[in-house]
Amino acid sequence: MNIKNILVVCIILMAAMAKSQDQSFMIDKVIAKVGSEFILMSDVEEQYAYTLTQDPSIGEEVKCQILDGLISQKLIIYQAKLDSVTVMDEEVDAQLNLRFDNILRQMNGDEEFFRDYYGASIVEMKERYREDQKQQILAERMQMKLINSVTITPEEVQQFYDAIPKDSLPFLDSEVELGEIVIKPQVNETQKAIAKKKLERIREKIASGEKSFEELALKYSMDPGSGARGGDLGFAKRGSYVPEFEATVFGLKKDELSEVIETEYGFHIIKMLERRGNSVRARHILIKPEITEADNEAARNLLDSVRNLIAVDSITFEYAVKKYSNKKTESYNNNGRIKNRATGNNFFRTEELEYDSYIEIIDMKPGDLSSVLEAKDITGEKQYRILQLQSITDPHQASLKTDYDKISQYAKEGKKAEYFSTWIDEKMKETFIEVNPLYGKCDNLKQYVKSNKKM
Repeated sequence: MNIKNILVVCIILMAAMAKSQDQSFMIDKVIAKVGSEFILMSDVEEQYAYTLTQDPSIGEEVKCQILDGLISQKLIIYQAKLDSVTVMDEEVDAQLNLRFDNILRQMNGDEEFFRDYYGASIVEMKERYREDQKQQILAERMQMKLINSVTITPEEVQQFYDAIPKDSLPFLDSEVELGEIVIKPQVNETQKAIAKKKLERIREKIASGEKSFEELALKYSMDPGSGARGGDLGFAKRGSYVPEFEATVFGLKKDELSEVIETEYGFHIIKMLERRGNSVRARHILIKPEITEADNEAARNLLDSVRNLIAVDSITFEYAVKKYSNKKTESYNNNGRIKNRATGNNFFRTEELEYDSYIEIIDMKPGDLSSVLEAKDITGEKQYRILQLQSITDPHQASLKTDYDKISQYAKEGKKAEYFSTWIDEKMKETFIEVNPLYGKCDNLKQYVKSNKKM
């Protein structure tokens, strides 16, 4: 079995979401059984239709590979259930919310356009794909449970390295490790009071019936996602919101309007729309206090002072991270080291760096600090940071002496892939698998076809 297909098999179920709602319907039927799991003809056809949108030149023979991948996926799910691997409803809800919020954001928050495009509301689509999402998480969890137990010894790293022909050793570009300390400007009390007063006036207009909640949310709310929907947050379970917001929203009765509350995002008023068991649907209006130039200047000055303390060895960089850096940044729990999201490690090729970062570190030596730089957080809000160049390598051919950690990671990933492939092959032999004769022409599936039996 192609190991690449195995490793990606856990993410293919949701591909069907990309199809247009006007795709023709067909009579469905079970075309394969894997233990107690079933595969439908529509599962294959939907993925084939999606694959066609990516590469119109493919032929129907690719359905053999699609079904092979689905069998592998169902095998993982079947074994996960046997091993009592569990997935909480809250995890499924969180992933569904993330996926559909992203889709809706691409549609500028237009729920009517969403309904027209998919032929169903967001709530209906979430329910439609709930089981698919749960199975995807289950498969991923089972795979991680298996491969996370894989370890590698120095002897195995040496064997892996020795097996690579010397003229085939990769030539590695220059790489750097960077640390950062991030400080966000803090809102002053005057601006807080102004924002709170503005929201109190908005609340008075709603409470008196002068204006509707939806109208004022569209006009004033500073939450771009829900604001475009009249403040509608959709359904959410406990654990979805920050503590102050959650305590308020779950304490409201239907159609009740909250007082003004404060969270880390700003000031809110909330209106309860509907409750379903442990889930609530509410609207909110968010007003954020303005960050003034004086607030920005205070943040810059603080960070510059921290930089000077590190430069004269009064404090270490790591200590400064824990004392001053924004706890919500990913680097905070990594002693300030910035993680390369593309590779999962802390190394960046120089061409992977943002232009401003590259210009800052180009003439630096390990241990040097950048000047105070302006940056944006994931919500687009202004923050400031300083960078530390922690290490740098020249372009070179990979060797155990200079690149042991990297080669060790390559060796470990290879061992994980081999282990997982072997596990799949063994479970294939132990598990009842049956494929409809319709797929008897697939060489990779012939062993599972029962030609004398109808499914």
